[in-house]
Amino acid sequence: MNVREYTEGLEQKNLMPWACKSAASHRLSEEPQDDLRTAFQRDRDRIIHSKAFRSLKHKTQVYLSPGDHYRTRLTHSMEVSQISRTIGRALRLNEDMIEAAALGHDLGHTPFGHAGERAINKYTGHFTHNEQSIRVVTYYGRQGRGLNLTAEVQDAILCHTGEKLPGTLEGAIVRRCDRICYLCSDLDDSIRVGLAGPDKLPGIVAMRLGTQPTQILDILVHNIVECSAGKDKIILDSYYDEAVEEFRDFMFAYVYECPALEKEHQKAEHVIMSLLDMYEKEPQLLPEDVQLNFDRFGKMTAIVDYVAGLTDLSAVRMFNQHFVPKVSE
Repeated sequence: MNVREYTEGLEQKNLMPWACKSAASHRLSEEPQDDLRTAFQRDRDRIIHSKAFRSLKHKTQVYLSPGDHYRTRLTHSMEVSQISRTIGRALRLNEDMIEAAALGHDLGHTPFGHAGERAINKYTGHFTHNEQSIRVVTYYGRQGRGLNLTAEVQDAILCHTGEKLPGTLEGAIVRRCDRICYLCSDLDDSIRVGLAGPDKLPGIVAMRLGTQPTQILDILVHNIVECSAGKDKIILDSYYDEAVEEFRDFMFAYVYECPALEKEHQKAEHVIMSLLDMYEKEPQLLPEDVQLNFDRFGKMTAIVDYVAGLTDLSAVRMFNQHFVPKVSE
């Protein structure tokens, strides 16, 4: 018995009957098993070592270039992973699968956060970052072979947002934690920047969840564990769920759609749409490896993949290079 087989045995023995077992997972393209790592551990490692994951450190969460101590897509993914794993371990579900899905859930996110996503959607007619995450892990990395993640982790990544629900409890945890994590961390950053304070929170939120991001997280994590323990579903008590919905409405009104941020987001959309338009009309400006993907994916899809994969910094640099005149002193 090797290390992987021993770990798979521990999963079978210690995890709940409805937990996702790595030995029962499958990949769309089957490959030899590793002797040390389970399938979900390999998924996690492939995600962490991917270029797409490294790029998240320079992709906006909410605030564009706010300073050194605000969230990025990378730190958001790490926070979702930590909170999700805490719940998963308490409920005796597969922590390795949860970690892989949480770290990979935003791999397809665009520069400038949801502003970049909106820009590409306007330009192409359809674009969502969760679907793009699946494109990234399917076709990019490992010399064009893609990451070949397990079907279970891919399902959790795809269904972390949108109408389709995950097919596993591990995926359901990531979906739930993504929302409560971005609400709490975005509130924390908003307090730092002076955009929204605890005193502005709706009464139902302050009374039921508290006014500090860490307090809100603690209450919600404990409630999910208490309500879901011993059950084959992930549950948040309606008393708190109602407050979370009010919390989300508040964040959209005071933060995500506030005039100060919206002005910057419109600039970001202009950058992305300008790049898309330029590359569609002048594809010779694209890197050679992107042009080689025209036959594989189609010209526009290859361009979207490239632009969506840019960091905030590289998108601005390219915009300045092609659209801002160089003025000598």
